[in-house]
Amino acid sequence: MNVVKATRRYEDWLAHRTDVVRKDLRLKHFRMKTELFLFFRATYYRWAQLWPEVCADLVKSPRVLAVGDLHVENFGTWRDAEGRLIWGINDFDESYPLPYANDLVRLAVSAHLAAEAGHLPLQHHETCEAILAGYRDGMQHGGRPFVLSEQHGWLRQIAEGELRDPVRFWQKLDSLPNFKREVPRSAKKALEHLLPARDVPYRLVHRVAGLGSLGHARFVAIADWHGGKIAREAKALVASASYWAANQKGSPEIFYEKIIRRSVRCPDPFLQLRGNWIVRRLSPHCSRIELSQIEAPGAEIKLLRAMGWEVANIHLGTRTAVKPILAHLKKQKGKWLHGASAAMLETVRDEWKTWKEEGNA
Repeated sequence: MNVVKATRRYEDWLAHRTDVVRKDLRLKHFRMKTELFLFFRATYYRWAQLWPEVCADLVKSPRVLAVGDLHVENFGTWRDAEGRLIWGINDFDESYPLPYANDLVRLAVSAHLAAEAGHLPLQHHETCEAILAGYRDGMQHGGRPFVLSEQHGWLRQIAEGELRDPVRFWQKLDSLPNFKREVPRSAKKALEHLLPARDVPYRLVHRVAGLGSLGHARFVAIADWHGGKIAREAKALVASASYWAANQKGSPEIFYEKIIRRSVRCPDPFLQLRGNWIVRRLSPHCSRIELSQIEAPGAEIKLLRAMGWEVANIHLGTRTAVKPILAHLKKQKGKWLHGASAAMLETVRDEWKTWKEEGNA
């Protein structure tokens, strides 16, 4: 099947598992035509089908509980229980047991696309070398979270860029109109559980964000509390598209909570799974870092090494895979990630061409 048919089948599968927001899906289809990077982000389900074919030599690499839909915009910041600013991977909707190489190849492809967009002025081989170096170091040394206080000043500067200014953030969120249709009771209960006190007055809005999960119900409670704005978001969660791509039968498991619990991580105490809703705090520094914000003049290599290390932080959660991964890395030819990511990049380009010609807006 081509990408158009695959999209239709995946969205039908999705609609049997959650209440799909059709208006958001139409927007997703339109955005998929406008930019290659947006198409890439929006079509993890298709990646899950094609990656095992294109990178068949990596399918038997050691398996871990993987991120799945990993890319350079899947990193952000949050506050830990001590109020410290933490940087790392912040979206695990598509987590699933996969060969460890899946996450590295997908991250490399996304970095290549970011370079083409002018955000990471690096050659493909430089990108792959940096990601691999960070990943290998993280795996060898047992990982370590990125706490942006005394250390990683260069990374803190990226994370606290002007586009994450509190005034801009709250103006954008506050401009969303009230959601006037029926909101699932389970979503409201999940949001209220995460508010700082009982009976805090709030208004509910529908937020359009992301691309891979665009079409999932997403509600935000916005309130004034003790002289300032606060917000909590609930997003409908379903099993990974990897489950669909593998044509698995039976009741699928959602791995979001498990992958966070196992990883080397300073967790976000405001990130919780409640029923089929993932609930989190939203604030200027508790959100993902978009492509337009990741420009790092003079620090591009360091940023990609940090991303590779953070992938290791996640994969270290599968303790039994550490030694096999290091052994597998040692056996690989020098430019294996470069070759695999180049092959997948070409595949994604072909898929995008088909979508632009045949996909429905």
